[in-house]
Amino acid sequence: MASPHQEDIDLRSAVETSPIPVWSREETGFRWMYVADAVGLFGLMLAITTARFGFRWPDFSSEAYYTGFSITLAVHMLTAYFGGLYDREQRLGSPSWLARITRVVMISGLITASMSLGASKFLMARLSMVFLAILATALFAFNRWLARTMLTSRYGRPKVFLVGNPDDISLIEEHLEETDRDAVVVGRATTIERLLGDVERTDATEVLLLNGIELSEIYPDPLSELELRRIGVYHRLEPSDTLLGLKKTRQIAGVPFLAIRSHALPPSKAHFKRVLDLLYISLASPVLVPVTLLLCVYCRIVAGSPMIYRQERLGRYGKPFTMVKFRTMYPDSESQGGPRLADRDDNRVIPAMAWLRATRLDEFPQLWNVLKGDMSLVGPRPERPELIKQFEMVIPGYGRRHDIRPGITGLAQVQGRYHTDPGYKLGHDLQYLVNWSPIFDVQILLQTVWVVLSRRV
Repeated sequence: MASPHQEDIDLRSAVETSPIPVWSREETGFRWMYVADAVGLFGLMLAITTARFGFRWPDFSSEAYYTGFSITLAVHMLTAYFGGLYDREQRLGSPSWLARITRVVMISGLITASMSLGASKFLMARLSMVFLAILATALFAFNRWLARTMLTSRYGRPKVFLVGNPDDISLIEEHLEETDRDAVVVGRATTIERLLGDVERTDATEVLLLNGIELSEIYPDPLSELELRRIGVYHRLEPSDTLLGLKKTRQIAGVPFLAIRSHALPPSKAHFKRVLDLLYISLASPVLVPVTLLLCVYCRIVAGSPMIYRQERLGRYGKPFTMVKFRTMYPDSESQGGPRLADRDDNRVIPAMAWLRATRLDEFPQLWNVLKGDMSLVGPRPERPELIKQFEMVIPGYGRRHDIRPGITGLAQVQGRYHTDPGYKLGHDLQYLVNWSPIFDVQILLQTVWVVLSRRV
């Protein structure tokens, strides 16, 4: 599995045309945070055990204790990473870490307790595990407070650029002086027309979008460029916005704002999604392997050779890869007219293979793409480079669907059809991207099974 920072390396290679280096001064500190948390947790386990039992620990050998400590440490660190404790957080109005940390520590405790019961032997003394949960919460919170303090000390206070009508700008400035004294206003503008230049000129680190600025004016650009520069962007919420049911709001200058990003899935969730893909394939392999073999025999008899169709598609961050699937069309079907989307009654499809295409079973070989890391089980369907160029010219923000690995199935596939308009499919893809969760993936996978059984097209 890729390292936690591989996403940023891939992103750098994907945006070589950008003159701004894609790195963050803040991000290097998170690597030290791993070390600080790990060392602190192990030290807490040693200190708790020594405080309770002195230097003569009961029942087990010292090797058994250290093994239990190491397993407990690994569980806590993995849960903390997948729980988002090491994701880069925008600085203004940052939501309290305490609730997130408490949730992560509780999950870690439940996992270690379950492992102990399964092994009929506790990784730590039971009361020590309770003390560890309390002190680990305090440790994680302290480390993040310390990191934030050191960041401000080294790089200065957040530099805020305000965009909106003059009355709102004056009001927010007054509130900032009272409630967010760590922030300093470095610039103001009534439009976003020259926002990138204004941000660079003032060396701003945060942008507040006030009344009169619509999200459509900033998305997908210059929001994408601001994110590449690691500039925090926040949109002020109006009373009518509460009708949207927004939950992840933050208070800045005593006013509700929403931190917005062009890329919505953080690295921790992307890695967790990858782990779940491999887990699901492993659990389902007793069924997947024989079904795939049977399909191979059928396709070889009906469609002949070559049985596998290979085609270049664009994956995460627009990186090309070779996607494989069972060939359902006649050989050289694109020799006349070039690449195009499939029609409802496409005469290029071999009649005996049409049911395979209708039930999506022709996608089975893409499990190999999932194992390689090119694709995921669930995600936006990968498209061909030629078609993507056409879509990007007419559909704003189409490239955002490349934020995550493409999927064998997806929300657009279970809610739409093969022939659904690409613009409508993008709406499904972005809805999935913003609301991703393991439960959402399971739901889509179950819906996909129903699509396969019902042969819905």
